Amino acid sequence: MNPTNPIEISAEEFRALCERVVEIAVDYLKGMDARAIPPAASGAEMERMYHTAAPETGLREEALEGLAGVARDSRAQNGRFFGYVMGSGELAAAAADLLCSAINQNVTAWRSAPAGVTLERTVVSWLAQAIGCAGFRGSLTGGGSAANLMALAMAREAASPSNETGIRAGALAVYASTEAHMSIGKAVALLGIGRENLRPIAVDHAFRMIPEELDAAMRRDKEGGRIPMAVVGTAGTVNTGAIDALREIGEIGARHGAWFHVDGAYGALAAIRAPEKFAGLARADSISLDPHKWLYQPIDCGCLLYRDAAAARRAFSHSGDYARALSSDPLEGASFFEESIELSRRFRALKVWFSLRYHGLSAFREAIGKDLAHAQRLGELIAKQRKLELMAPIELSAVCFRYVGDGELRAEQINAANFEILQRVITRGQVYLSNATLRGQFCLRACITNHRTTDADIERVPAEVLAAAQEVLGDR
Repeated sequence: MNPTNPIEISAEEFRALCERVVEIAVDYLKGMDARAIPPAASGAEMERMYHTAAPETGLREEALEGLAGVARDSRAQNGRFFGYVMGSGELAAAAADLLCSAINQNVTAWRSAPAGVTLERTVVSWLAQAIGCAGFRGSLTGGGSAANLMALAMAREAASPSNETGIRAGALAVYASTEAHMSIGKAVALLGIGRENLRPIAVDHAFRMIPEELDAAMRRDKEGGRIPMAVVGTAGTVNTGAIDALREIGEIGARHGAWFHVDGAYGALAAIRAPEKFAGLARADSISLDPHKWLYQPIDCGCLLYRDAAAARRAFSHSGDYARALSSDPLEGASFFEESIELSRRFRALKVWFSLRYHGLSAFREAIGKDLAHAQRLGELIAKQRKLELMAPIELSAVCFRYVGDGELRAEQINAANFEILQRVITRGQVYLSNATLRGQFCLRACITNHRTTDADIERVPAEVLAAAQEVLGDR
């Protein structure tokens, strides 16, 4: 430690710290497959261990030991983790993330982060081209929720410029399926449009938006004097992975003059492997997607793509003189803060750029293909179990199912039984599932966006559910 600068550490000390941190990470990775997925410590125990007073003097070695404890008390992201829509944290990207923090670039404009801005523009163009939307511009975000908010802000300014004078109550309407992600409702509220003006459009048997219902809702609003601001199509619903009929609903939106946004945070990157599932994606005005889901990148890394950079500037350009661009050069004058809600921005592109260069796009295409195949395999295994029931078609990698037993459970008992079974599965710790509610029925849900998953991991899922059911229900 430097006595005249107590926070600064030498390059040699930094190397030693990194070596110790890498050891902790390697121990976590080596033990990940054998340990239970949830930590052993309870919430109360963690509160006692970690919610302490800030130390007045440095703890040094004790601080390092604390990092080992954090790894121990974190969830194990092994090949049997199927909760939520959660990427698995690819390790080449994780290594690059260390460099990201060390060089500490603020990727707000070229003048503050020349390599960072250049790499982000490169990565965005790679992502756009990979999903069949070459020529789209955009930026990396914290996740799909931020990308959806930004997209709808652009749509609002395109339909009824409101940044200066605000919006008139009840003037605008937004359309999304009843299966749309909760971030759409949040965005509509935050933008002042009001959730009462978010039109939930019914879905079909496969949980896809019904185009005829969309058209009818937009007609009713126009007749009532409202402006159809935006249609949100979903490319991979969070519950079932359903993909809306993007081409058809995009055409309906265009006929009514509405912005067409595709929430592809979960599914759009699967277009790298299965482009035929995403017909019409390229006609979108904006698209959200999450490399920290199906490119397996460490959190956080979302992305917003858009067709027209001028629309982004109309929505987000508002700068103080201290941030004014000093160069008119089209490259060196680039400013992400003029096309984004963020000013300070992490160098998110570095890990994606390095990861794609290290492994190659074909490796990710293969990994996504395995996830899709694993979901189909899980569906087949569930279909063979008379006590289990599939609850939705498997379009991408989300598999919704439930325990129904041998007929001993009444209809009203099945939801409660599956809630208990899910809790027991998680407690057993060998497989991690989440849940969904489909048409009022509580379901178990496995979402496979995990490059570590093997065939054996998939085969564990029905076995764990049946074992948990036996523990919960016994002979009932």
